[in-house]
Amino acid sequence: MDKKTVIEQTEKYYLPVFGRYDMVLDHGQGCKVYDNEGNEYIDAFAGIAVNSLGYNHPVLVKAIAEQAAKIMHCSNLYYTEIQAKAVRMVAEATGMDRVFFANCGAEGNEGAMKLARKYGVSKSSTKYKIISADESFHGRTFDTLAATGHDYYHVGYGPLSPGHVLVPYADIKALEAVMDEDVCAVLLEPIQGEGGVHVPSDEYLRQARALCDKYDALLIFDEVQTGVARTGKWFAYMHSGVKPDVITFAKGIGGGFPVAGFAVPERLAHVFKPGDHGGTFGGNPLACAAVYATLATIRSENLVDKVAEKGAYFMEELRKLQAKYPAKVKDVRGRGLILGVEVAGEGKPVVESCLANRVVVNCTAGNVIRLVPPLIISKEEIDTVVAALDKALAAL
Repeated sequence: MDKKTVIEQTEKYYLPVFGRYDMVLDHGQGCKVYDNEGNEYIDAFAGIAVNSLGYNHPVLVKAIAEQAAKIMHCSNLYYTEIQAKAVRMVAEATGMDRVFFANCGAEGNEGAMKLARKYGVSKSSTKYKIISADESFHGRTFDTLAATGHDYYHVGYGPLSPGHVLVPYADIKALEAVMDEDVCAVLLEPIQGEGGVHVPSDEYLRQARALCDKYDALLIFDEVQTGVARTGKWFAYMHSGVKPDVITFAKGIGGGFPVAGFAVPERLAHVFKPGDHGGTFGGNPLACAAVYATLATIRSENLVDKVAEKGAYFMEELRKLQAKYPAKVKDVRGRGLILGVEVAGEGKPVVESCLANRVVVNCTAGNVIRLVPPLIISKEEIDTVVAALDKALAAL
């Protein structure tokens, strides 16, 4: 189909819940994507930090194809070899002992909060409150929506699920003020992605850990966007040394295939009993093949260290832009390959200008250009992204 037909047919039949750009993507290779008119783009968005190995990575493609030809799905009432391999790989990467697989980040966060509620209520019938942060994003199910600190996502869906408390992000006094014996969990992003790529201090995370220990509440880190080498560590919590009780993951862990979940230490392994939680598709053989291939490739290609190196280079180049356009760039922040450029005014014109110069970026929080490219991006491709941002800023 031509571009016009694709767009018209999609608009006719798909629910109008996305604000789409006027382009039809067709295929990709490495860090580049191509539209159906043959135009080439460098992708610095990676499907919202999902395509960690870029496009058409031979190891990932081979693993998915071979598994699809073998067995694509079976019930979790039975064992599979590929799940055994994948679950061990995730446990080692997260630094945890037990893993549950789901389908998307919201499901992973939902499962983590269910586990926290079960943990808390087993101690006291009133220990069910979950604290999360303003400007956070944890998903679009009813419970993850209540934990999400954006009023925009709440409008029209009240009353929201009870038992959720929101506090300012990275404000330890605000968190301390609402902590009590009825709190079963504190849910935080170690770096806020949708909220504008905000990086809290290590001390804040340490103090949050101490408060959870004091009140016997579980500390949950939502690493849906920050996990899987994205920050230059396997998971972002490893920068601070503050280990949570529960880690949630999704996005990049399947290299583009939909898979998610959460991981816990052995002491929490039996909070759920058989039948307490589950899912038809979570941890299916095809998803596990994608997880195993993705994590094995990140390990064999030493991408964790490479991301730290390339992220430092990217940050340095972005700060040069900040120095060049001090009235237009308010801040540059992030870690590894999750970076944010906060501009003065709306960010949409920057995104559109970059697209016109064949570079895909994203705007979040209204005025923050979010850069979450594939982990395999080269320095030369980073230079191209920076050059496109330079042109966009010059035109503002």
